[in-house]
Amino acid sequence: MPTITVNRELLFDYIGQKFTDEKFDELCFEFGIELDDVVIEPSKTNPGQEETQYKIEIPANRYDMLCVEGLGRALAIFLKKQTPPKFKLSEPKADQLIRMKVLPNTATVRPFVVGAVLRNIKFTQANYNSFIDLQDKLHQNLCRRRTLVAIGTHDLDTIKTPFVYDARRPTDIKFKPLNQTGEVNGIELMDLYSKDSHLKEYLPIIKDKEFYPVIYDSNNVVLSLPPIINGDHSKITLNTRNVFIECTATDLHKAEVVLDTVVTMFSQYCERKFEVETVEVTQLDGSKQLYPKLAERVEEVDTDDVNKKIGIRVDDATMADLLSKMGLQARVVAAKRISVTIPPTRSDVLHACDIVEDVAIAYGFNNIKKTIPKTNCFSSEFELNKLSDLLRLELAQIGYTEALTFTLCSREDVAEKLGKKIENLPVVHISNPKTLDFQVVRTTLLPGLLKTIASSRNMPLPLKIFEVSDVVLKDADAEVGARNERHLTVVFYNKQAGFEIVHGVLDRLMQLVEVPWKSGYELKHIDDPTFMPGRCAAVNVHGKRIGTVGVLHPDVIKAYELNYPCCALEINVEPFL
Repeated sequence: MPTITVNRELLFDYIGQKFTDEKFDELCFEFGIELDDVVIEPSKTNPGQEETQYKIEIPANRYDMLCVEGLGRALAIFLKKQTPPKFKLSEPKADQLIRMKVLPNTATVRPFVVGAVLRNIKFTQANYNSFIDLQDKLHQNLCRRRTLVAIGTHDLDTIKTPFVYDARRPTDIKFKPLNQTGEVNGIELMDLYSKDSHLKEYLPIIKDKEFYPVIYDSNNVVLSLPPIINGDHSKITLNTRNVFIECTATDLHKAEVVLDTVVTMFSQYCERKFEVETVEVTQLDGSKQLYPKLAERVEEVDTDDVNKKIGIRVDDATMADLLSKMGLQARVVAAKRISVTIPPTRSDVLHACDIVEDVAIAYGFNNIKKTIPKTNCFSSEFELNKLSDLLRLELAQIGYTEALTFTLCSREDVAEKLGKKIENLPVVHISNPKTLDFQVVRTTLLPGLLKTIASSRNMPLPLKIFEVSDVVLKDADAEVGARNERHLTVVFYNKQAGFEIVHGVLDRLMQLVEVPWKSGYELKHIDDPTFMPGRCAAVNVHGKRIGTVGVLHPDVIKAYELNYPCCALEINVEPFL
């Protein structure tokens, strides 16, 4: 969960009450957050002085509490010292409306953009620092390190509308980046920030793209090159009075949430408190949308259902009051029914269950009485897992080391390297693989174990490893089109193949599951391209094939960059249940 650092005295000012560190720690617990540490640090606003800072751990989905403004407001509402603010959208006349047009090239990199304006805002050093810190926190959390959303803030008085959101070739973009002295093009910018400790991690997001996203004003001045950096021309300062906020994104919903979060936190510093000016965005399809939306949503909950889920008993009016402490506007609309209005600050409330959680927090988890469940049930270990654990224990006792390998692998690993064609295998493919190493779900445990041996070639011989895990097989008869199957695989790697050693392991396993030789299981010669001809057999139990044992083909050994022969056994353990 994210941790924010806030000035203690500033936070107490926003709450409207002072606390001892112990009392504030108790308040944090009641509200569902945690006071992580209390530290004395040099003041950011008063050089030469020290100030007490609180490090507070915030729930990962409470983006509205990532700054001191939002945290102070939430705690003040919880203590009933203030009511949730009502946000207002200001739509200027047509000739004064801020407009932004999205051009087609952006579809290949970051297709979405939203915007808003904070008019007549008054910055102090403290709230300016908080404004910057909130953007950093959002970039690290909701924006997924700028891969989903990148925020840009600009001094509106230094730029001219309308704005254009385009994507151009790196050599066609030239501007002076934030706090730099000279102009650079897109390629030079990548070189400039390749060693920057803060920005270098964002460069790969667009570095290899044919086009870089860029926002221009009507004078062809670059506002920003998202998701890397803003232009120096439009940078905000303590003297900035009108702030233009733009969010470019690969996920439109996330962009809307980020924009709503920023403006709801800092519109309180505008001359008209909690008023936000809209921006008109013309999308690729020609449609026009006004942002931000600051939409409220209404949910109805059944008080009996809420009481039952939490294990408490409160009346309708009390429950509505508890919800109001959490920043939700609640009113009783009928017996046992409460209407809950969810403000734009609470993007974490997705379902009625989230409302139930807020009731529990406001009621106090410590106030919920412990009770014995009215029904009793007896748990037991899943039989397949129990069998798997017993087999693991036995294999470990006879000198084999367990490995745990990736469930995903490449198409080459599961087919070509094993001498097979992928179209002949029941493989489940990943529709949008992020890397060539994870393209399909494994149908055998063998590739992972062979990779493990390849990475352990400097270890003393012999290498004896095993794995008991699931593989996934495409199955048209299964409900979801695929099924899991629990496999056991043993690999022996030495200067000699050691077929007799792996055969001995198979005999021991069959002895454990009480399947006798000949009348229970037998080996039958088969041809398998993964194994050497004449050195491969199917493992049949009661006439049904459950696996394969044999010496790996030299081509397989070479494909996995091994130096010595390998013998392998792979069986399906589910028939033994």
